[in-house]
Amino acid sequence: ERSVAGAAIRAAAPATSAAAIRSVEQMRPDIYCTAFTFTVGQGAVIDRAVSVIRGELTPKLRALCIHEELAQSMGLINDSPRARPSIFNDNEEFALLTRQDELMLKMLYDPRLKPGMTLAEARPIVEEIAAGLMGGES
Repeated sequence: ERSVAGAAIRAAAPATSAAAIRSVEQMRPDIYCTAFTFTVGQGAVIDRAVSVIRGELTPKLRALCIHEELAQSMGLINDSPRARPSIFNDNEEFALLTRQDELMLKMLYDPRLKPGMTLAEARPIVEEIAAGLMGGES
């Protein structure tokens, strides 16, 4: 299936690079899933996304991929070993979105944040959003 996926990916997202297509068609065995996001021009707004999930995964790994790739396609794009507790820590400790992941998505989609903001512009807003979200926790 992966060896012929290039045509389907190109149909859904014509701007997909040849290298990205090859990464799917020749996916290493230790890669379970991947996602590609696309923006309009040089913009910061994600216009569309394509996720590829191995068909032979166990139900738990498939659920992990669905959760992670959808969240990444929504804008939480970086995996990090420092993200704890989070599905974005690739140690496979968490198979589904954690409360932290849910809060990060809420922060990302808060209307006070705008695509393309600099870190200096966004940091005080993110800190305000985080304080409000944590203040509502029990």
